Amino acid sequence: MTTTDSRPGSAETTLADWLTTRTDEELVTLLELRPDLAVPLPGSMAVLAARAEQRASVLRATDELDTLDFAVVETLAVHGASFPGRTATPLPRRRLRELLGDRVPGAEIDAAVDRLAARALVWGEEELFLAGAAKDALPWPLGSTTDIPDALTEPEIRAALAEIGSAERALLDKLATTGPRGRTRDAAPGTPADRPIQRLLAARLLEWIDEETVELPPSVGQVLRREPVTDPHALTRPNPRPAEHPVADVNAAAAGEVGELLRHCGDILAVLGDAPAPALRSGGLGVRELRRVAKQTGIEESRVGLLAEVLAAARLVDKGIPEPPPDADAVDDFWAPTGSADGWLEGPPARRWVVLAHAWLELDRFPWMIGLRDANDKPLAALSLELRNMHAVRDRRAILDLLAAYPPGSAVSAADIATVLAWRQPRWRRHFRVEAIEQTLAEAAALGVVGRGALTSAGRALLHEALGDAEAEMESALPEPVDHVLVQADMTVIAPGPLVPELQQRVALVADVESAGAATVYRISETSVRRALDAGLTAAELHQLFTAHSRTPVPQSLTYLIDDVARRHGRLRAGLAQSFVRSEDPALLAEVLAAPVADRLALRAVAPTVAISQAPLGDVLEALRGAGFAPAGEDSAGVIVDLRPRGARIPLRPNPRQSWRPTPPSAEQLRLLVSELRAGEKAAKARPGQSVRSDGTRTGTAATLALLQLAARTRRPVHIGYVDAQGVATQRIVEPLQVAGGQLDALDPVTGAVRHFTLHRIASVALVEQ
Repeated sequence: MTTTDSRPGSAETTLADWLTTRTDEELVTLLELRPDLAVPLPGSMAVLAARAEQRASVLRATDELDTLDFAVVETLAVHGASFPGRTATPLPRRRLRELLGDRVPGAEIDAAVDRLAARALVWGEEELFLAGAAKDALPWPLGSTTDIPDALTEPEIRAALAEIGSAERALLDKLATTGPRGRTRDAAPGTPADRPIQRLLAARLLEWIDEETVELPPSVGQVLRREPVTDPHALTRPNPRPAEHPVADVNAAAAGEVGELLRHCGDILAVLGDAPAPALRSGGLGVRELRRVAKQTGIEESRVGLLAEVLAAARLVDKGIPEPPPDADAVDDFWAPTGSADGWLEGPPARRWVVLAHAWLELDRFPWMIGLRDANDKPLAALSLELRNMHAVRDRRAILDLLAAYPPGSAVSAADIATVLAWRQPRWRRHFRVEAIEQTLAEAAALGVVGRGALTSAGRALLHEALGDAEAEMESALPEPVDHVLVQADMTVIAPGPLVPELQQRVALVADVESAGAATVYRISETSVRRALDAGLTAAELHQLFTAHSRTPVPQSLTYLIDDVARRHGRLRAGLAQSFVRSEDPALLAEVLAAPVADRLALRAVAPTVAISQAPLGDVLEALRGAGFAPAGEDSAGVIVDLRPRGARIPLRPNPRQSWRPTPPSAEQLRLLVSELRAGEKAAKARPGQSVRSDGTRTGTAATLALLQLAARTRRPVHIGYVDAQGVATQRIVEPLQVAGGQLDALDPVTGAVRHFTLHRIASVALVEQ
């Protein structure tokens, strides 16, 4: 353990000693910030301190530090406040302010020290010590903060890169992707100045190490990789100026995207329901199937990939064998809608949006990587395992949380977001490349979480997990549904906004979408009218639909079309015999029996107006319509029934996407843990008398029981070793109250609570010397 040097008048200070002086709330805060220290339960402050100084734990604890925090760490390390395995000289807090005070106010330096102390990376009051492994977490070479800056600035790097040739740029790109150091003979003095290495050294885009080694400066590598440039000398937080938009405009822009989002998701579900997509052997959605869905829905391929990922995350699409299966002998998996898709489609628009937006926010994948090349130069498929990334949720929330920190209506560019996040979390700067942030913001805009580059009101509520508030905010942003349409003479129907659900279902039944947007254009055709009649609507109901809901006069051509299709529709009737075909017109039935389709269906006349078939009713209807007839399906009572296929569905099963993120312990659980730690610390410092160990034999158990009963009678505290149900051994001091029923009831002097200990789990007992 790191200690101070033994100077006259200086007390020896260790991290364990310092932790002992912390309050319970400060220890709870430490365990909240570094939860790995609590598992398994440390038996004493010495154990807690040893864990806190372990390199792996220290590196995890520094992930949330900002540039100023690291400047404090580096300053302490450079001035000898930490040397693993040797004595360390503390750095006075006053001296730290002097070293950094010319670049940042002293109050901010003290705040940074407090943040480091809360994580037990720095300890001490006026004399500051540093955890030994903390300097290994620095995101730049040691000494970068304290040295006089001589590296090129970002604008100077970009200007120099614009002036070099292709050979020099190829060398820099190679070092930026493989590693900063390279070996070459051209680094030796006396090499001709026109050689690429010498030109790069002269331009200060490379640093000379020795006669055979050169190194790429970190800032140059960051520019080449399109990462935000980390300047260790910039100790004040960047404060870019955002573009301001009215909040109403931001919400309205997002509401328009949400309308398209819901429509496109419904179209994708319909296409996958009609023809489920075969899953790749690796489990993803192949490029060919992605293009098929894009062609049938009229949606861009990249957007289909994003929405497929979101639908799968919301468990509206899943992989399996759907019902009914596409093939009776199907054994391979398909991507198809789940049973919950029908309920989602019938829900209110705002609620449907919340389901999709929350699924995207918690999605542990990067949909924008679909189509990029992997290490084997193969494109990454949608819904494949390769898109999964354990940092996806964290990175996505970091970007949106930064937007949420600005006032409503503030839009911040991707480059500015990258700069701020790189300053806030320099160890994670590679996660915040400008390209990654641009793609994340594009996804957020497509999901209606962001509008005009600013976070929407509904998006803010979503970030705070207030799903009810998010739904209410989106509901207020979406345009009010309208209950009327505009019927045109060219057989088109214009919906001037989102239609009320019942009217939308009726219009979608009798007309096909021709173009969508703020106003949707439908087209009525003979096929669409027949579809409505097949669903059970009558000609009178169709006339009433347009008469009651059209703000424009119903054109005569539409009336004629409905009457003409209805007159021919249903003259043939098909039912279950297996199937039957009947008609009030014997001549029409005779025409059907004489057609080639009768042989394919094995139709047989049983009366002048009735024929039967062994084919399923759906096949009979489809074959007759393909032959040019217009049959209608009916039930046993002669009523026309809707026999349209409902689409394949995959039964909903337990969620296979179990979250990999552990649930952090609550504050109350951590307080209990701290009380256990205090008890263990007290037990470790107590002076126990002669102990009795329970070895499982009758004699050992009797001796343990006798000593505990003696302590209970005389009110003497005892030092016990106890092994809990998880096998964790702890030491504690308790005051026995009663020994009965196979357990010890004792008072915990630290918490004042009565504790119960199972006797056979007590490994040792010793009276505490008074």
